[in-house]
Amino acid sequence: MHAELVDTEDLVAFAREASIAGTVMVKNDGLLPLNLDEDTKVAVIGHKGVRTQGGGSATVIPERVVTPLEGIQEVYGSDNVTYSAGAIVQDGINELPLEHITHPHTGKPGMRVEFVGPDGQVLFAEDRLSTSLVWFGGDAPISSASKIRFHTEYAPEETGTIHLGFSSVGHGRIFADGELLREATVDPVGTDLGAALLAPPGVSAPETVKQGIPLEILIEITPRSNAELSNTLGVTIGLEPKDTDPDELIREATEASRAANVAIVVVGTNSKVESEGYDRTSLALPGMQDRLVSEVAAANPRTLVLVNAGSPVLMPWRNDVAATLIGFFGGQEFGQVFADILKGVAESGGRLPTTWPANEEDVPVINVTPESDGTLTYDEGIHIGYRAWLKAGAEPAYEFGFGLGYTEWTLDSLEMPENLTAGEVGSISITVTNVGSRAGKTVVQVYAEKPDSAVDRPARWLVASAPVWADAGETVNLTVKLPTRLLAYWQDRWVCESGEYILHVGTSVTKLALHAKVDLVAG
Repeated sequence: MHAELVDTEDLVAFAREASIAGTVMVKNDGLLPLNLDEDTKVAVIGHKGVRTQGGGSATVIPERVVTPLEGIQEVYGSDNVTYSAGAIVQDGINELPLEHITHPHTGKPGMRVEFVGPDGQVLFAEDRLSTSLVWFGGDAPISSASKIRFHTEYAPEETGTIHLGFSSVGHGRIFADGELLREATVDPVGTDLGAALLAPPGVSAPETVKQGIPLEILIEITPRSNAELSNTLGVTIGLEPKDTDPDELIREATEASRAANVAIVVVGTNSKVESEGYDRTSLALPGMQDRLVSEVAAANPRTLVLVNAGSPVLMPWRNDVAATLIGFFGGQEFGQVFADILKGVAESGGRLPTTWPANEEDVPVINVTPESDGTLTYDEGIHIGYRAWLKAGAEPAYEFGFGLGYTEWTLDSLEMPENLTAGEVGSISITVTNVGSRAGKTVVQVYAEKPDSAVDRPARWLVASAPVWADAGETVNLTVKLPTRLLAYWQDRWVCESGEYILHVGTSVTKLALHAKVDLVAG
């Protein structure tokens, strides 16, 4: 099987626009946009500086990916940019970089995967552009294959000893240049089926390599059958991280930041921490990334942090850095978008779709441990997400709906009907003015509150939102629609409750500048 690669200027532009629209700036103490000249030195720090994605469904294989490091080098010049790993984030078996593997038959980047039957015949074959693979059903005959062969050639990045291996539940053999290095059986850790599939343990074997001299890799795996997850398989072929001294990595990164005009630290989660199918055990960044940021920020007050994570993480250093951007999983144009935002060519257009805690103990999570019979009661009711934070009264680091841009805004003159009847669609008019010095974007948000409700209600809930673009000094008369269904509650059907509602208008769930009352008649 061969995947057809599609790469057009329009699609690349769309990927870039989507990434810009999804990037959220949560702090900027005047550092951004960067005004750099040709003599400016930039220190890029962090293992995530050369990685871009999460695990599970967050792993996609585009034709090309621009990493944060590559994007910054393209904009500011490779001679002006240094790179330090700072802290190793990914543990276990890491996939082989596509640019360093060659398909044994085609000579192009990639790997050959063959499903072999009991008689030795190849039942099915695929050509893949990644060495980290997951199958959920499909055409691959996982259940009927006696073994699966993974075949590629690897061009080592440097001379030395590597630890070659695989992560997958089952029995496997590792070959390098035709020599059997290791044969082992990998058992799952714990009883979590998702973890066994998406983050299985691994095994490896040492092999001495020389830079640029291809190493033929053949790994054979007999997967363990699983009735609960039949015809599914998760496999990563790759290398264990090099043995490193964490203190030395942080020291090198700190020295690089001290010698630079600007330090950019890219932090984030990894596929072992953040993926579907199993739970996270902590909201802290993996590895020693928090210490890394703190020490870099102490060495260089002009420190910017880019967070590459698909869900909230703790940021105990947030008050010590000059700027923070949350890029989530920015896709193939992630690095280019990041560089454009740094320069001010683009403006971060996203607003937080989740609440980011200051401390893990503040998170309003009710017990989620199932009973002995496997039953889990969702007794939080409607109070989830930002609604749970409002009910608990805890103050997060960054609230739902929050996000900054490169200009300032005012909201004035809220107008709306005094009365609405169930089934109507009301109109809310707001005057929005860009009072800053450059064009920009904001997102106006409308929240509803029902005092003295006869049923359990959130403290307030989102009922409408709209983006606004305006030039410096421009005023926009914004109109947003409010279907009365969004004021209803569910009781086997949507029910509108008569009485007074309060509408709050602002730029996040807690930053609310305008307020108005409306009477709803249930009809």
